[in-house]
Amino acid sequence: MSYKNKIFPVFNKKAIDRIQKWKSKGAKIVFTNGCFDILHSGHIKYLDEAAKLGDKFVIGLNSDDSVRRLKGNSRPIKSQECRADVLAFMKLIDMVVIFDEDTPLNLIKSIVPDILVKGGDWSIDQIIGANIVLKNAGEVKSLSFMEGFSSTNIIKRMKK
Repeated sequence: MSYKNKIFPVFNKKAIDRIQKWKSKGAKIVFTNGCFDILHSGHIKYLDEAAKLGDKFVIGLNSDDSVRRLKGNSRPIKSQECRADVLAFMKLIDMVVIFDEDTPLNLIKSIVPDILVKGGDWSIDQIIGANIVLKNAGEVKSLSFMEGFSSTNIIKRMKK
């Protein structure tokens, strides 16, 4: 499958059908979300750790408008298309869904992943959608966090 076929600019019936097909074959679905504006070693370690938890790995990617609302008008540095391409090109990622809301709650409600993950800088009680996943017998995990890696800090250093 071409990496471009992994990208969904909006969550639609085709994406839902693909996930349902995976589930019907017994695949364990792992989900995370983020801006992934400037991919760094912290992201790579986290994504690798997350992917190993299940059979199919789905990323909810904040749209450009969503990133601007969350991080300010100077962000994102890279467009949603560019960020989606980079993520989708990684073999460990099976689907990238761009979402426009400030949180991935509606996406999580639609997918109902088996495992919901965030980086170690998030406690489980802070993870959006945790209650949905737990209510459906899934797992919620806060994974490793590498100190000193942050897109925001990289951008600050570049500006100096």
